[in-house]
Parts: sequence; structure tokens; C-alpha cells
Amino acid sequence: MASAKTVLILGGGVGGIVAAMRLRRLLSHEHRVVLVEKEANHVYSPSFLWLMIGERDAGEISRPLAALRRRGIELVQGAVERIEPAEQRVYVNGSDLAGDYMIVALGAEYAPETVPGLSEAGHNFYTLAGAASLHAALSKLDSGRIAVLVASMPFKCPAAPNEAAMLLEYDCRRRGVRKNVELDLYTPEPGPMPVAGAQVSAALREMIEAKRIGYHPGHAITNVDPARHRLSFANGAEAGCDLLAYVPPHRAPEVVRQAGMCGESGWMAVDRGTLQTRHPGVYAVGDVTGIMLTSVGKPLPKAGVLAHNQAEVVARNIALAITGRGTARKFGGEGECFIETGDGKAGFGSGSFYTEPEPQIKLRAPSALLHWGKVAYEKYWLWSRF
Repeated sequence: MASAKTVLILGGGVGGIVAAMRLRRLLSHEHRVVLVEKEANHVYSPSFLWLMIGERDAGEISRPLAALRRRGIELVQGAVERIEPAEQRVYVNGSDLAGDYMIVALGAEYAPETVPGLSEAGHNFYTLAGAASLHAALSKLDSGRIAVLVASMPFKCPAAPNEAAMLLEYDCRRRGVRKNVELDLYTPEPGPMPVAGAQVSAALREMIEAKRIGYHPGHAITNVDPARHRLSFANGAEAGCDLLAYVPPHRAPEVVRQAGMCGESGWMAVDRGTLQTRHPGVYAVGDVTGIMLTSVGKPLPKAGVLAHNQAEVVARNIALAITGRGTARKFGGEGECFIETGDGKAGFGSGSFYTEPEPQIKLRAPSALLHWGKVAYEKYWLWSRF
């Protein structure tokens, strides 16, 4: 029988929770599975888009992480203050924790302050508070201009800004104010979800523009003037807006950067199949990683479904190393996501980003059935984990 081992999992988002639960199922209870998370509650972030238009509230999409203790997962609540990857050691709340294996699933850190005026002028719908404040402001808007802005790349959930624009348009129609509202989407991308391929990107842009939403690619924001409600872009363009909904700049968490764990991309470098870092026994999954798709010269998207699939691979490989049971796994770049389009409909993209000579992603047309599929998965995720 293997001697008792400890697996440290840093971060209680999708990747961290999936890894912890899978390891707890695969390992006997002599082995410790320790999850470190600074927040007391897990919030299902894909539902922020519904919260933004008043179709959810915070309580419906939040669950206490303490519920994971019933499953035999040790929970340490606190911020990770320092990581020593060579020793599989972290410091939390002034105390140190050491493990035999470590999974870094700390996600991305938001940095709206890096764009002058951005946080003062708009609503960050990638956070619970920002989605709620956007909803409050939206309910008071009956005329004017709404701008959806992608502040920089890369950013997680590449479909989200496109979904946000279409859902805001839908909300204006159902409130009867659409004829008085202009809506535009500004992004530094060359098109929606470009890594999914030209065909998918073109189809998604067609969906957006069919709703009379102005789509403005190649617009990298430089600063925002809150007093004048003006957006200024690197290409010299300017735009006004009465309501600004934005995707904030993303970066690797400070504690990861301080530990020297980031590669040239600014994100954690990992083997794209095993998610192993250069430190033995240390892995990383999800948004904190930077994996370049050499076939198209673009990074693997940051998305919850990819974190989920990566976490399954890492958890099973660690369990194999500890117990000698099972088979080695590799992450193959597979992922899928629903794309909300409003009117109770959603599209669905799926495929592999690792295929050659380019990613093979297919997009299913929006339907009510797919929308209810997304609703069902939200309910299943919250019920099955908590």
C-alpha cells in the first residue's frame, strides 16, 4: 500500500473543485486532498450573464465551499501568500502547507486599473458585484448608447462579450426601449472567437450584426474619460457611451508571478498534454496557464470547460502515481460551450483546439433546446458539487 500522500490544490474555481472531487473519489482516505481558497463561497460565474439582465440573483448561483468537507476534502480558507514550487509548499494565513503534489488552479487576476478611467466609468460583468451593478444601471436606461468593451487579450470565456452584447440587446427589446438604444461591441480581436476558425468567427459575427449591434474589431482601448463618457482607442478612434459594460484586462495572479512560475507568455508554462510544470509534482490547470497553439499562432482559450477537462487529466494522473492503478491520461484540447443569443435561445460550439493544421470547432445554430441545456447544466453543476 502506498504511503500517505498530500495533494495541495490552490484555487476553488471550476478546475480546483473538479480536481479535488476526482482525487477524493480515486484515493483512499489515508491520502489528504487539501483545497485552498480565499473566498467562502463558490460562485458559478457563467451565470453572471443572466444576473446582468435580472434572470438570476447572487443567492441562486452561490454555494458555501464548506460543503466540500462532507466529501472528505480538507478546506483551508485564506489567500495564498507565497508559493515555493520546488518544495510543493505554500503559505496561507501566515502558516505553511506542504504537499507531495500541487495543482495550481488560481485562475486569472483582473486588472482594470491598467486602463485609465475604466473602472470608474463602467461595470465589470466578469465579477458578481459588477454584473449586479450593471443590471441596476441597465434597468434605469431607456435611451442612449451601450458599449460592450473587451479591454485586452487574452481573456477568459471568449464567447462572453459576444453573449453579453446579444443579451443586453434582448433585454432592451423586452423592456420596449430598443428603438431608443444604440449598442456597440468594441474588441482588439480581429473577429469573434478567432481561435475557433474563420467559419465560426464569421457565423458568430453575423449573429451579432443581425441584431443591429455594431461590431468593431481591432479596437484596443487606451483610456476612458468617465466625465465625458468617451472611449479612446489605439487606432485613433473615439466613441461615446451612456452605459459601459467591460471585460477587464487579465493577468496571472501576483503570487504566481512572484514565484517565478510564469513563462514568456506571462502565464504558467505547462506541458500541453499533462499540464505538468517544470517543477516535478507541480501542475497547473485553467486560466492561470498559457498554452500556445502553434498551428494558428494563438493561445488556447481560457474557459471553464477547458479547466474542467484539464483537471480531470491531472487528477487521474496523480492518482495513478500514488496508487499505481488506472491509465495515464493526456489533455487533447477538447472543449465546448453554450453561446447565449437572447430570446431564450443559445448556440453551441464544440471540438478540439489541438487538431492540425488548425482547430476543428463546429457551431450549432441557436435554439431553445440548447438554451435549456445550458440552464440544466448550471443546475447540475451546483447540485452535484454542493
